[in-house]
Amino acid sequence: MANQVVMPRLGWTMEAGTLVEWLKNDGDEVEMGELLFAVETDKAVQEVEAINSGILRIPVDTPIGVEMPVGATLGYIVAPGEEAPTSVAGVAAMGDEAREEAEAVQEAVAIVAESAASNGRDDAPTISPRARRVAAELGVDWTALVGSGSTGRIRESDVRAAAAARPAPQERRASPAVRRLAEESGVSLDQAPASKPGGRVTRADVLAAVPPAASSFDGAPEPLSKVRRLIADRMTEAARTVAPVTLTTEADATELVALRNRLKSEIGEGEAIPSYTDLTIRLTALALTKHRDLNASWTDAGIVHHQAVHIGVAVDSERGLLAPVIRDADKKSAFAIAQASAQLIKQARAGSINADHLRGGGFTISNLGMFEIDAFTPIINLPDCAVLGLGRIVAKPVVIDEDAETVAVRKMIALSLTFDHRIVDGAPAARFLQQVKRMIEQPLGWLIR
Repeated sequence: MANQVVMPRLGWTMEAGTLVEWLKNDGDEVEMGELLFAVETDKAVQEVEAINSGILRIPVDTPIGVEMPVGATLGYIVAPGEEAPTSVAGVAAMGDEAREEAEAVQEAVAIVAESAASNGRDDAPTISPRARRVAAELGVDWTALVGSGSTGRIRESDVRAAAAARPAPQERRASPAVRRLAEESGVSLDQAPASKPGGRVTRADVLAAVPPAASSFDGAPEPLSKVRRLIADRMTEAARTVAPVTLTTEADATELVALRNRLKSEIGEGEAIPSYTDLTIRLTALALTKHRDLNASWTDAGIVHHQAVHIGVAVDSERGLLAPVIRDADKKSAFAIAQASAQLIKQARAGSINADHLRGGGFTISNLGMFEIDAFTPIINLPDCAVLGLGRIVAKPVVIDEDAETVAVRKMIALSLTFDHRIVDGAPAARFLQQVKRMIEQPLGWLIR
């Protein structure tokens, strides 16, 4: 029996994906575990393994570059000698059961393609793949046709009849001066409605067809990328469902800066030097082991407290904001965290990160200090309970001894913790932030553990 190759769900928010390319050809022998095809999701392009062994059969109408829902059939893996749907024309030679399955596959593919072409219009007609190709060749707008199929489906004969019934284009008459004006204005004479009898286009007709100049304040709308739309949806969902509260404090990072400078001078060439974000991930992970209320998620069934400490790191990429996850951060050294984060950040910015590395976190850290930001209000990355925002480290005069009126220049950093008040109350969140502050101010004892 043929095994279906379907659009996989590569992330908990994934509802659809785009087949980018097949890594095997139709008729190739495939072993279970071999890379079979590549799918573009909201986050990255990911290669997918075969879950069966056999011969790959790809229906001719499987669309490349068209978004398809999770679970949609892309192809088949069959036993040697076994038939599988490969085209609409080949369905007639199959048995009744196989033919019905093939027709259902082709219908589903056509519906998906039509949905993409009609931008989700509910009233858009259906059309066979062959009729669609003929419509493109003849320049027929098939969306305005009424199909002769039993369900109103547009057939090839409908498209050809519409092409034959089109009236011959009326020749537009215009003087040489009007034609020159139209050319200089970027206006086709076909676009200029003729106001004079006999189809003659005048100077006024051309000027009326010139598009108005765009305002200097307005530009053409930029189409939303998948990841930008996903970010908008996630942020909207967070604003709609989460009860966010942000706490802020300042920590004396003088010793943290001195420690990192010492590491930079002592670590050999080629080794990963922990960044301030890496060091903070390590400290925050240890703090989360003592404040587990912050390492949790809200679900309809109740609050889930995570046993492992997985921390997401906000990364700015060309695709948008991503948050690859450092797993078991409490069990990793600062050097191991530095190596893991460097690799994940590189993959995220290249668009090649595996979807598994973008899910499963329970807490997020976002650092905007490199952009000279002192403090900000971070937004929770659902389904996390909280996010810690790091500002820049800046030298400031600080009162060391109030009674002695002693002031010294110290390197200070702003910490901003946004947490979901549905999951944790203000006092436990404040104690957690206080713990992180103290660990940053005296980092050595914690980082060598």
